[in-house]
Amino acid sequence: MSDRPREKCGVVAIASQSTEPARMAFFGLYALQHRGQESAGICTADGESLRNLTGMGLVSQVFHERDLAKLGGYLAIGHTRYSTTGASRPENAQPLVVGSDDLGSLALAHNGNLVNVDEIREEVLRLGARPRTATDSELIAHLIARSPGDNWLARMRHALGRLSGAFCLVMLTRDGAYVARDAWGIRPLVLGRLADGWAAASESCALDTIGAQLIRAVEPGELLSMGPDGIHSEQFAAPAPRRAACSFEYIYFARPDSLVDGQLVYATRERMGEELAREHPVDADFVMPVPDSATPAAIGFARAAGLPYREGLVKNRYIGRTFIQPQQSQREFGVDLKFNPLPEVLRDQRIALVDDSIVRGTTTPRIVAMLRRAGAAEVHLRICAPPIRYACHLGVDTAPEETLIASTHSVFEIQEIVGADSLGYLSLDGLVRAVGLPEDDLCNACFHGRYPMAIDGVREKLAFEAV
Repeated sequence: MSDRPREKCGVVAIASQSTEPARMAFFGLYALQHRGQESAGICTADGESLRNLTGMGLVSQVFHERDLAKLGGYLAIGHTRYSTTGASRPENAQPLVVGSDDLGSLALAHNGNLVNVDEIREEVLRLGARPRTATDSELIAHLIARSPGDNWLARMRHALGRLSGAFCLVMLTRDGAYVARDAWGIRPLVLGRLADGWAAASESCALDTIGAQLIRAVEPGELLSMGPDGIHSEQFAAPAPRRAACSFEYIYFARPDSLVDGQLVYATRERMGEELAREHPVDADFVMPVPDSATPAAIGFARAAGLPYREGLVKNRYIGRTFIQPQQSQREFGVDLKFNPLPEVLRDQRIALVDDSIVRGTTTPRIVAMLRRAGAAEVHLRICAPPIRYACHLGVDTAPEETLIASTHSVFEIQEIVGADSLGYLSLDGLVRAVGLPEDDLCNACFHGRYPMAIDGVREKLAFEAV
């Protein structure tokens, strides 16, 4: 039903001597639920062994009070998943646990995508591992477990330097928690201080939820260990020649109350709307968003355009992943399950409709048609991202390139397809100005096709399912 790019996952890591790390990981994942709704998992350690629990569905569907009590321990890592490598099935849920010959077990959870996955898979098979899942995440875990070194930190140091692509990792052994971020800094990862320990998470909103103080971002190429003896930091790889933070974290993925690279996401989205209003002015009676992710941008657009801001669509905020599947007729009109229009607000009005993106162009025409059925006189569509013309291979499921509507159609053709009276996309320059970081510090490959590293080894999402 969604026509949005979809994030792979959110990760958390907790080291705490006196509080319940499993409970803290649960609430951290709850705050990161927007990053993935397919499966969730928490693994804990108590100095002697690991306890791992994963399941399909939302965080609240997977875990119950009794589960958190049984997990115990003083270290925990957690994961909430949207799949970009491997299908959505229980075997692929994370954290994943693998064994080593001499150091015990390693649990790992991953946000991102490797682009040299074939090379890593061949190496893992050569070393004698037999992966049981179709994920690049398990390959990373096996590579670490079979790397040289007389302790886990040495093995991580050796293995992580072999990886190419996007990865934020949280890892757990029986007596230590570890986090690592790729040398490009593509996906976000932050470090926080607890009263009696440390926490790391994909976004600062998760730290806020568990009462951790945001300290800083985990640096590109950094490997951190957390445990009873405190925290240790080192570089497993030199930072890449440039940063490549994903622009879609600002446009859509991150929660608006998160800080990403020091930027409040809500304020960034407001600036996107302001830039969009300057680039594509419109004669309209009011501005409205497609809720919720476009709301800050619509507020910024209205302010810059000098137009009233109103809400003409009510969102059902309880629509998410469910095990009760709608009938085919409902799937085809799934937007009706998610939004309900307000005819009294929309009737005979010229509307500037602000949305964050158009990916395949399947949902937008239904939203425009819904507004017209509710009486809107004109619908002028404004998108606070440039046209998405290229697939992402670095942890975002944007759909195959040939299905991206902007890859095969001009802006005018897209306007005709979605049924809008006019259509304006934010320019790449406008996006960069809104984010407030140098363009060289951002990955905008889905807009212009220039990836930060070679992507020749990229595989299709389900490539290893039948292997």
